[in-house]
Amino acid sequence: MDTHFDVLIIGAGLSGVGTACQIAAQHPDRTIAALERRERIGGTWDLFRYPGVRSDSDMFTFGYEFRPWTGYKVLADGASIRSYIADTAAEYGVDEKIQYGLKIVGADWSSSDSHWTVTALHEATGTTRTFTCAFMISCTGYYDYDAGFLPDFPGVESFQGDYVHPQHWPEDLDYSGKKVVIIGSGATAVTMVPTMAGSAEHVTMLQRSPSYVFSLPSLDKISKLLARFLSEERVYKLARSRNVWLQRAIFDSCRRWPRATRKFLLWQVRRQIGPHVDMAHFSPKYMPWDERLCAVPDGDLFRSLAAGDASVVTDHIETFTPKGILLGSGQELEADVVVTATGLNVQMVGGLELSVDGVVHNLRDQMTYKGVLVENLPNMAWIFGYTNAPWTLKSDIAGKFLARLLQHMDANGHAVATPRDRDGAALDEGILDLLQSGYVQRAKDTLPRQGRTLPWKVLMDYKKDSKVLLEDPIEDPALEFETPARIEAVA
Repeated sequence: MDTHFDVLIIGAGLSGVGTACQIAAQHPDRTIAALERRERIGGTWDLFRYPGVRSDSDMFTFGYEFRPWTGYKVLADGASIRSYIADTAAEYGVDEKIQYGLKIVGADWSSSDSHWTVTALHEATGTTRTFTCAFMISCTGYYDYDAGFLPDFPGVESFQGDYVHPQHWPEDLDYSGKKVVIIGSGATAVTMVPTMAGSAEHVTMLQRSPSYVFSLPSLDKISKLLARFLSEERVYKLARSRNVWLQRAIFDSCRRWPRATRKFLLWQVRRQIGPHVDMAHFSPKYMPWDERLCAVPDGDLFRSLAAGDASVVTDHIETFTPKGILLGSGQELEADVVVTATGLNVQMVGGLELSVDGVVHNLRDQMTYKGVLVENLPNMAWIFGYTNAPWTLKSDIAGKFLARLLQHMDANGHAVATPRDRDGAALDEGILDLLQSGYVQRAKDTLPRQGRTLPWKVLMDYKKDSKVLLEDPIEDPALEFETPARIEAVA
């Protein structure tokens, strides 16, 4: 089995497969491999199996630009997304480049050899495998696959029902005809409530504080209508452009006119939940986009609440009891099943240790270059999507940028590219500090640092990033290149 590759990609989920496809298409002569910890392709979309799991962004922008999503369902289910990823990999021949069951535990750059040595644990056998590569790309997402975030709830050991986290959903869990309490108010909770309400006796969403929830159509009827007159390619391009603009307009409106957008968001909830649901459960104390907004298709959450199949309780947990949960108000929620939709644990680059010539480099001490490369780490890219827009919008253009970078290096005889901060641009803040979400606050000590100016400033803006990554010259004073001759001289 080959162990040296020109490009080694860590992860075979949405980002890993997309990046591999783009580089393979632009650089057919390069040897490429992807190492995936799980035994199947798909990453997040293979891991999550909880009821109703779906995208939280429209599929015209969440899908790959180079391989358009062709359905009209706005928020696709997890199984369909995984199939889409697998089909894309097969179409581009990337499926044959993936090695499964490998947990990456370390990667060390050798300046004398100009390559990365990557150490992987084959978890099924307990054996260690070693790979080398000229260029390494981390596409591992941003959370810990081993365990989701779980607060230390008092008395939980006394609870006699089923107690599960959505990240590790039991396939044999039967909740039909049972009382279900879902702890949480984020995207996972608002997805699970209406799905489980269909067969459970009753579902209660127990939240410590509310989130902003908005309804969008489940089907893109405009695109479906246009398809009667225009080509599929034209319909896709129009829908994608429209949705990119609309998403950014909503985000900018939330930032520019927070009180007005708050009023609008609360109004659209009020008109759907009916008179019997207290609006206090949907009125956050923070302003829109201080945390992510939660989307629900055709207001399915609101319909479940209005019908009485589900309810919302805003309170804090005093303790678990054998039969359920005792709240701070004194109310006890009876439950046969408790689901802890309490979030995720942030983990950078899959938890692997990065080093250069044996010296460990922590991501918290580095900045990211154009949001893709990593300061002081040679030939190393880190794919991190948007938090205020569909993840794939950023991973798509990051893949294109890497293909451009490799072409530039080939054309100029460069073997190594290393971002260097020569102007002291680093700020003492992380790349996601603008978000107040719990998972971000818990991860402050692990996230890369933000820079005060480009190319070290993380923009979270598709239009601006597209110019920076796809139009601006590759040559840059902040990007140090080395040729083979210089490398030999250093050695």
